[in-house]
Amino acid sequence: MTSMDKTIEIDGVSLHYRDTGEENLRPIIIMHGWGCNVDTVASIENIFKGKMRVLNIDLPGHGGSTEPPSVWGVEDFTAMMEKFISRLALRRPSLIGHSFGGRISLLLSSRNDVDKVLLVDAAGIKPKRSLNYYRKVYTFKAMKHFLTLVLGKKKGMEVVEKMRSKKGSADYRNSSPRMRAVMSRCVNEDLKHVMPSIKAPTLLIWGEDDTATPLSDAETMKRLIPDAGLVSFPGCGHYSFLDNPFGFKAAVSSFFNL
Repeated sequence: MTSMDKTIEIDGVSLHYRDTGEENLRPIIIMHGWGCNVDTVASIENIFKGKMRVLNIDLPGHGGSTEPPSVWGVEDFTAMMEKFISRLALRRPSLIGHSFGGRISLLLSSRNDVDKVLLVDAAGIKPKRSLNYYRKVYTFKAMKHFLTLVLGKKKGMEVVEKMRSKKGSADYRNSSPRMRAVMSRCVNEDLKHVMPSIKAPTLLIWGEDDTATPLSDAETMKRLIPDAGLVSFPGCGHYSFLDNPFGFKAAVSSFFNL
């Protein structure tokens, strides 16, 4: 089965994607996690080759896709994917979202007619924050205000970005300034309110040792999404599809009737 690398211009973004399969096959869209690209989820793509038309997307600011023209939130990413589906005339696509791609899958499936949804170690629930976390946040905001006041906006923001780079997560440190702002905005969006609106059959696959999006997030999603089931793998982390490829393939093949 031949894979073709393609690009399409949507909302000021040159979106790269890998298109595998004939147009008459059932369409399925794969959306990777933050800091990843189409190659990260290639093993998922391979499960469907010859059985469905697979559209493996480099999300804006990742892989071969350009960055968003402004600081996007989940709504902006979702609107772009809705236009992608419309432009390619995809009828009732299935969705796969890993980590950050899960955020888009949740919002997209809550307001569109999709066939099935697979959420893999998906983000979408705002993390519970400790008092120490908020202390650090407000201390940082005060420092930001002080530095821009004393050094000027441009120089002050340069110092602030250096501070953020040292203290942020690996994903944050490896992102450009704009994508860091996008990440900060999206991480603080809670999508629990849209989950009851998801009508498509939904499968949650999770690593029980996932620390980025803990298993408790999956249990919340299972409770809130009307037609959802959960499969969890012991000893697996945030990339459960790589940690347990055989178990993952078996669960996915059964869910999609491959």
